[in-house]
Amino acid sequence: MKNDTPSEHAEQSLFVQWFRRTYKDVRIFAIPNGGHRSKATAMSLKVEGVCSGVPDLYIPEWHLWIEMKRQKGGVLSPTQKDWRDYLLSIGDGWLIAKGFEDAAKQVKEYRHE
Repeated sequence: MKNDTPSEHAEQSLFVQWFRRTYKDVRIFAIPNGGHRSKATAMSLKVEGVCSGVPDLYIPEWHLWIEMKRQKGGVLSPTQKDWRDYLLSIGDGWLIAKGFEDAAKQVKEYRHE
């Protein structure tokens, strides 16, 4: 049976495009923690400071981290929960978004729009 739920990559890409059109002067960037890599590349990135569980996106001006998930499925791993708890404990904002539309809605709510 085919899964018609858009990928996390597709949802995140749509969200970032929307965000950059909507908030032209506010920067957002991705944290490239996911994806399949060779063991050598993974070790190199780990030595450089890449940490598993860090949220997918960051908006520095708003101190807001966003963990993207697919519309259906996708749960937080223990390391993602640990990062969530840490980031919230230091006063940063943190959202988990189930797809593009949910991410856009939550960002507007976060901004009290």
